[in-house]
Amino acid sequence: MAIKKIEHVGLMVKDLEASIAFYTKVIGMELKGTLVHSNQIITLAFLGFPGSTETELELIHGYNDALPEEGKVHHLAFAVNNLEAEIERLQQLDVSFIDEAITTLPNGSRYMFFRGPDGEWLELFESTR
Repeated sequence: MAIKKIEHVGLMVKDLEASIAFYTKVIGMELKGTLVHSNQIITLAFLGFPGSTETELELIHGYNDALPEEGKVHHLAFAVNNLEAEIERLQQLDVSFIDEAITTLPNGSRYMFFRGPDGEWLELFESTR
């Protein structure tokens, strides 16, 4: 199995700047970078703890303006080295994919979403960071 770790957790937010301020000033995380998604609608911000390369928090702005009181966590992402190989492995296990094709972000990172047993959104993420 080639899944290495939880790469990041995606959290939908209404106000990106306010959320960045909260997670940096209150929680103590640092902003590692932002980018506009290749769909030109969503803006992503990645935060982590100083000196750590472990699981990051991905703030997602512009995906859904009507956030529910519960369920703001959008997805869990798993880091992989070879996205195509993992997709093929999961297809052999009859996993249900959400995306029809791999998405490539402007920074070159690539991903594909699939469903967990309760319909939860999970992501295979091949990072260039």
